[in-house]
Amino acid sequence: MKRNSSDRMITHARTAAMALVALLLVVAGFWTSWDDAQHVLLSKGREHGTLRIESCDEEVCTGPYTPTGTAGARDEVTIERSVAVRKGETLTVVLRPGTGEAVRTGPAGGLLAWLPLGGALLLAALVIGGGMRLTRAAWVSAAVGGALLVAAFLAL
Repeated sequence: MKRNSSDRMITHARTAAMALVALLLVVAGFWTSWDDAQHVLLSKGREHGTLRIESCDEEVCTGPYTPTGTAGARDEVTIERSVAVRKGETLTVVLRPGTGEAVRTGPAGGLLAWLPLGGALLLAALVIGGGMRLTRAAWVSAAVGGALLVAAFLAL
């Protein structure tokens, strides 16, 4: 059976729409990840030190900050609460410029910062495979996203 031009147009429009959805997912995941990852990856010139966790509430944990350089110590610095942050633990951190907010550094901090991108790649794999019918690209996206999530889990 021969396909007419309207069928081809609908197929191309569906593929283009799914490509835009997949692109939107990946860009949103990157954008969300970059908020923390920039401080981990581009940490030269920022305040580095350690944070000893003293208390946690629903969203953040706080504790005293001890710098590794010449900057002054701080009595209370906050870090976003996650499963990797426990009371009494000491974390290596970098401070966001001009704030009292810390971001975890090192391999675990870097992987933790890129978690939203890993999730976005997994979601995009569904759109790529199901909506665009590109199964190899979907498997690659799922493998990269899954590897990032597993690596972050193991590093924490």
